[in-house]
Amino acid sequence: MAEDSRFMVSQEGAIEDTVVKVFRCAKVVKGGRRFSFSAMVAVGDRKGTVGIGYGKAREVPKAVEKAVKDAKKQLQHVSLYGQTIPHQIIGRFGATKIKMLPASPGTGVIAGGSARAVLELAGVHDILTKVYGSTTTKNVVKATMDGLLKLRDPQAFSDIRGITVEAVKRW
Repeated sequence: MAEDSRFMVSQEGAIEDTVVKVFRCAKVVKGGRRFSFSAMVAVGDRKGTVGIGYGKAREVPKAVEKAVKDAKKQLQHVSLYGQTIPHQIIGRFGATKIKMLPASPGTGVIAGGSARAVLELAGVHDILTKVYGSTTTKNVVKATMDGLLKLRDPQAFSDIRGITVEAVKRW
């Protein structure tokens, strides 16, 4: 029984989490101000699985804990092409658009803080990004996830279009 629990811990340990941003909200009441906090968190295994979560609480650690729990429920698989993305894509959410371009090896993650956290936990090492419109943290993170989920590998394109994988790669 003890061996099973250690196995679960090692599986759970493969998923990393990063706090993208902590937001503070103040409510003015008769006795003063009441603060509440919310946290945006990204989780992933750096091998193509990533998720984002949002949690709210009266204290920062509890908000982060709730966000991590929410993010683990929303883990999604992302198509990667080596250490970059298979093709150019635009992710959208609200008033935010993020353009993501595949980059040659050694380029690194050229992205702002919000998008960088999600991309690194997804396992992307070489990418160029540009955010258009609103640069609000929540919108940028959700637009990045939207773009990553729209990615398709060459095999998926060849199946849809009825052509060979070699023809897709030349395209």
